[in-house]
Amino acid sequence: MKKYLFILTLFLTAFYSLGQTHQESRKKIKALKIAYLTEQLNLTSSEAEKFWPIYNLHEEKLNLLRNKDRLEIRKKIKEAGSLDNLKEAEAKKFVLLKISLDKKMLLEKEDFFSKISKFLPYNKILKLHISERDFARKLMKKYGKGRKNEE
Repeated sequence: MKKYLFILTLFLTAFYSLGQTHQESRKKIKALKIAYLTEQLNLTSSEAEKFWPIYNLHEEKLNLLRNKDRLEIRKKIKEAGSLDNLKEAEAKKFVLLKISLDKKMLLEKEDFFSKISKFLPYNKILKLHISERDFARKLMKKYGKGRKNEE
């Protein structure tokens, strides 16, 4: 009995530490993104003071939108066994859900750009868009290299 309890404790500890590592990685990526965007946008202190709270709220909203529907879709696909096993009606529902999600995300982006355009010039807004894409590419490139080296 003690042996099983020890194994269970060991397993739970390992599982908990993996979860923490994942959270720490997300925090590290977020910090790197903030530093990268700050450098690329060259915000004045007044601009940064207004920009970051709005940007962080915007990112939170987008993440909530993405994650909510993704989880539902993944759950249904898992229940069906695979994507190929989904019934046509379920597949249609998910396509319509994806379109709805895209619309909500577009509205959120429009709202975000409307808010920041009140104090940021459009050239910095355009630079923000380009810098976010560049950061994502660099992150994927770095992550891809890391995965190749591990294999």
